[in-house]
Amino acid sequence: MIRLGTGRLDRIVAVGAHCDDIAIGAGGTLLTMCLARPGLRVDALVLSGGGGEREEEERAALAAFCPGADLRLTVLKLPDGRLPTHWDEAKAAVEELRAGTEPDLVLAPRTDDAHQDHRGLAQLMPTAFRDHLVLGYEIVKWDGDLGRPSAYQPLTPEIAEEKVRLLQEHYPSQRHRPWYDREAFLGLARIRGIECHARYAEAFAVTKLTLDLGE
Repeated sequence: MIRLGTGRLDRIVAVGAHCDDIAIGAGGTLLTMCLARPGLRVDALVLSGGGGEREEEERAALAAFCPGADLRLTVLKLPDGRLPTHWDEAKAAVEELRAGTEPDLVLAPRTDDAHQDHRGLAQLMPTAFRDHLVLGYEIVKWDGDLGRPSAYQPLTPEIAEEKVRLLQEHYPSQRHRPWYDREAFLGLARIRGIECHARYAEAFAVTKLTLDLGE
Protein backbone atom coordinates (compact mmCIF):
# COMPACT_ATOMS: atom_id res chain seq x y z
CA MET A 1 0.00 0.00 0.00
CA ILE A 2 1.58 3.26 -1.17
CA ARG A 3 0.90 6.36 0.93
CA LEU A 4 1.05 9.68 -0.89
CA GLY A 5 0.44 13.06 0.70
CA THR A 6 -0.74 16.31 -0.84
CA GLY A 7 1.74 18.60 0.85
CA ARG A 8 0.43 21.45 2.96
CA LEU A 9 -3.32 21.94 2.86
CA ASP A 10 -4.55 25.48 3.45
CA ARG A 11 -7.80 25.52 1.48
CA ILE A 12 -10.22 22.82 0.48
CA VAL A 13 -13.52 22.76 -1.38
CA ALA A 14 -16.34 20.37 -0.50
CA VAL A 15 -19.49 20.09 -2.60
CA GLY A 16 -22.70 18.10 -2.30
CA ALA A 17 -25.92 17.82 -4.22
CA HIS A 18 -27.92 17.48 -1.00
CA CYS A 19 -27.57 18.38 2.64
CA ASP A 20 -25.73 15.48 4.38
CA ASP A 21 -23.90 14.28 1.22
CA ILE A 22 -20.58 15.84 2.24
CA ALA A 23 -20.82 14.59 5.81
CA ILE A 24 -21.75 11.03 4.79
CA GLY A 25 -19.17 10.78 2.04
CA ALA A 26 -16.25 12.64 3.59
CA GLY A 27 -17.13 13.55 7.17
CA GLY A 28 -14.30 11.52 8.64
CA THR A 29 -11.81 13.04 6.24
CA LEU A 30 -13.00 16.55 7.11
CA LEU A 31 -12.63 15.81 10.82
CA THR A 32 -9.15 14.39 10.27
CA MET A 33 -7.95 17.38 8.24
CA CYS A 34 -9.52 20.10 10.37
CA LEU A 35 -8.24 18.66 13.65
CA ALA A 36 -4.74 18.40 12.17
CA ARG A 37 -4.77 21.89 10.62
CA PRO A 38 -6.54 24.54 12.74
CA GLY A 39 -7.65 27.46 10.61
CA LEU A 40 -8.02 25.39 7.44
CA ARG A 41 -10.35 27.20 5.04
CA VAL A 42 -13.28 25.10 3.86
CA ASP A 43 -15.46 26.44 1.04
CA ALA A 44 -18.57 24.28 0.87
CA LEU A 45 -21.42 24.31 -1.64
CA VAL A 46 -24.67 22.35 -1.42
CA LEU A 47 -27.08 22.61 -4.32
CA SER A 48 -30.40 21.78 -2.63
CA GLY A 49 -32.15 22.12 0.72
CA GLY A 50 -31.74 25.86 1.20
CA GLY A 51 -34.17 27.96 3.19
CA GLY A 52 -35.54 25.37 5.57
CA GLU A 53 -34.87 22.65 8.11
CA ARG A 54 -32.37 20.88 5.89
CA GLU A 55 -30.19 23.97 5.61
CA GLU A 56 -30.27 24.45 9.38
CA GLU A 57 -29.16 20.82 9.82
CA GLU A 58 -26.37 21.25 7.28
CA ARG A 59 -24.96 24.41 8.81
CA ALA A 60 -24.83 22.89 12.29
CA ALA A 61 -23.43 19.60 10.98
CA LEU A 62 -20.63 21.03 8.85
CA ALA A 63 -19.61 23.36 11.66
CA ALA A 64 -19.19 20.26 13.83
CA PHE A 65 -17.40 18.30 11.10
CA CYS A 66 -14.97 21.20 10.51
CA PRO A 67 -13.81 22.12 14.04
CA GLY A 68 -11.56 25.14 14.13
CA ALA A 69 -11.89 25.71 10.38
CA ASP A 70 -12.73 28.86 8.47
CA LEU A 71 -15.96 27.39 7.05
CA ARG A 72 -17.82 29.24 4.31
CA LEU A 73 -20.99 27.38 3.35
CA THR A 74 -23.53 28.13 0.62
CA VAL A 75 -26.77 26.14 0.44
CA LEU A 76 -28.92 26.66 -2.66
CA LYS A 77 -32.55 25.79 -3.38
CA LEU A 78 -32.37 23.59 -6.48
CA PRO A 79 -35.11 20.93 -6.34
CA ASP A 80 -34.03 17.52 -5.09
CA GLY A 81 -33.78 14.96 -7.87
CA ARG A 82 -33.97 17.53 -10.67
CA LEU A 83 -30.37 18.63 -11.24
CA PRO A 84 -30.31 17.59 -14.93
CA THR A 85 -33.11 20.07 -15.65
CA HIS A 86 -31.34 22.80 -13.66
CA TRP A 87 -27.94 22.29 -15.24
CA ASP A 88 -27.28 25.97 -15.96
CA GLU A 89 -27.95 26.99 -12.36
CA ALA A 90 -25.76 24.22 -11.00
CA LYS A 91 -22.95 25.06 -13.41
CA ALA A 92 -23.13 28.75 -12.53
CA ALA A 93 -22.94 27.91 -8.81
CA VAL A 94 -19.86 25.72 -9.30
CA GLU A 95 -18.17 28.38 -11.43
CA GLU A 96 -18.91 31.05 -8.85
CA LEU A 97 -17.40 28.84 -6.17
CA ARG A 98 -14.31 28.32 -8.30
CA ALA A 99 -13.90 32.06 -8.86
CA GLY A 100 -13.71 32.63 -5.11
CA THR A 101 -11.10 30.08 -4.12
CA GLU A 102 -7.89 28.32 -5.15
CA PRO A 103 -8.13 25.04 -3.20
CA ASP A 104 -5.44 22.46 -2.53
CA LEU A 105 -8.06 19.68 -2.54
CA VAL A 106 -11.63 19.20 -3.76
CA LEU A 107 -14.12 16.74 -2.23
CA ALA A 108 -17.06 15.94 -4.51
CA PRO A 109 -19.39 13.08 -5.48
CA ARG A 110 -18.16 10.29 -7.79
CA THR A 111 -18.79 10.58 -11.51
CA ASP A 112 -20.21 7.04 -11.57
CA ASP A 113 -22.67 7.59 -8.70
CA ALA A 114 -26.08 6.19 -9.64
CA HIS A 115 -28.01 9.20 -8.29
CA GLN A 116 -28.52 11.72 -11.08
CA ASP A 117 -27.93 14.72 -8.79
CA HIS A 118 -24.67 13.32 -7.41
CA ARG A 119 -23.47 12.28 -10.85
CA GLY A 120 -24.38 15.58 -12.45
CA LEU A 121 -22.51 17.61 -9.84
CA ALA A 122 -19.49 15.31 -10.16
CA GLN A 123 -19.42 15.87 -13.91
CA LEU A 124 -19.29 19.63 -13.42
CA MET A 125 -16.27 19.61 -11.14
CA PRO A 126 -13.42 18.81 -13.59
CA THR A 127 -14.49 21.61 -15.94
CA ALA A 128 -14.28 24.20 -13.15
CA PHE A 129 -11.40 22.72 -11.14
CA ARG A 130 -9.13 21.64 -13.98
CA ASP A 131 -5.77 21.63 -12.19
CA HIS A 132 -6.85 20.37 -8.79
CA LEU A 133 -6.91 17.05 -7.00
CA VAL A 134 -10.59 16.03 -6.95
CA LEU A 135 -11.54 13.11 -4.69
CA GLY A 136 -14.92 11.56 -5.43
CA TYR A 137 -16.59 10.33 -2.23
CA GLU A 138 -19.07 7.46 -2.03
CA ILE A 139 -22.55 7.29 -0.49
CA VAL A 140 -24.12 3.94 0.28
CA LYS A 141 -27.72 3.55 -0.99
CA TRP A 142 -30.18 1.06 -2.41
CA ASP A 143 -28.83 1.42 -5.97
CA GLY A 144 -25.90 -0.84 -5.14
CA ASP A 145 -23.45 1.41 -6.96
CA LEU A 146 -20.43 1.08 -4.67
CA GLY A 147 -17.39 0.41 -6.79
CA ARG A 148 -13.69 -0.28 -6.46
CA PRO A 149 -12.10 2.87 -5.01
CA SER A 150 -8.62 4.06 -5.88
CA ALA A 151 -7.81 6.27 -2.87
CA TYR A 152 -8.29 5.89 0.87
CA GLN A 153 -8.14 8.11 3.92
CA PRO A 154 -7.63 5.96 7.02
CA LEU A 155 -9.72 6.97 10.03
CA THR A 156 -8.85 6.37 13.65
CA PRO A 157 -11.54 4.50 15.61
CA GLU A 158 -12.22 7.74 17.48
CA ILE A 159 -12.78 9.68 14.26
CA ALA A 160 -14.99 6.94 12.81
CA GLU A 161 -17.13 6.90 15.95
CA GLU A 162 -17.33 10.69 16.03
CA LYS A 163 -18.45 10.76 12.39
CA VAL A 164 -21.33 8.40 13.16
CA ARG A 165 -22.27 10.33 16.29
CA LEU A 166 -22.38 13.64 14.43
CA LEU A 167 -24.42 12.15 11.58
CA GLN A 168 -27.01 10.88 14.04
CA GLU A 169 -27.04 14.10 16.05
CA HIS A 170 -27.26 16.67 13.28
CA TYR A 171 -29.57 15.13 10.67
CA PRO A 172 -32.75 14.11 12.55
CA SER A 173 -34.74 14.46 9.32
CA GLN A 174 -32.89 11.43 7.93
CA ARG A 175 -33.13 9.03 10.86
CA HIS A 176 -36.22 7.29 9.48
CA ARG A 177 -34.37 6.08 6.40
CA PRO A 178 -33.57 2.34 6.55
CA TRP A 179 -29.94 2.85 5.49
CA TYR A 180 -29.24 5.74 7.82
CA ASP A 181 -27.79 3.97 10.82
CA ARG A 182 -24.61 3.20 12.71
CA GLU A 183 -24.16 -0.24 11.18
CA ALA A 184 -24.26 1.08 7.62
CA PHE A 185 -21.77 3.89 8.21
CA LEU A 186 -19.32 1.95 10.37
CA GLY A 187 -19.71 -1.19 8.25
CA LEU A 188 -18.63 0.55 5.06
CA ALA A 189 -15.80 2.30 6.89
CA ARG A 190 -14.62 -1.05 8.25
CA ILE A 191 -14.60 -2.62 4.78
CA ARG A 192 -12.66 0.30 3.34
CA GLY A 193 -10.28 0.07 6.28
CA ILE A 194 -9.59 -3.58 5.49
CA GLU A 195 -8.79 -2.60 1.91
CA CYS A 196 -6.09 -0.13 3.02
CA HIS A 197 -4.69 -1.95 6.08
CA ALA A 198 -6.45 0.30 8.59
CA ARG A 199 -9.24 -0.21 11.08
CA TYR A 200 -11.55 2.27 9.35
CA ALA A 201 -11.30 4.46 6.25
CA GLU A 202 -13.19 6.57 3.77
CA ALA A 203 -12.66 5.74 0.12
CA PHE A 204 -12.58 7.94 -2.95
CA ALA A 205 -12.44 7.75 -6.73
CA VAL A 206 -9.69 9.69 -8.48
CA THR A 207 -10.41 10.58 -12.08
CA LYS A 208 -7.05 12.21 -12.79
CA LEU A 209 -3.88 12.54 -10.77
CA THR A 210 -0.65 14.31 -11.71
CA LEU A 211 2.52 13.13 -10.00
CA ASP A 212 5.71 15.06 -9.36
CA LEU A 213 8.29 12.41 -8.59
CA GLY A 214 11.33 14.56 -9.30
CA GLU A 215 11.31 16.54 -6.07
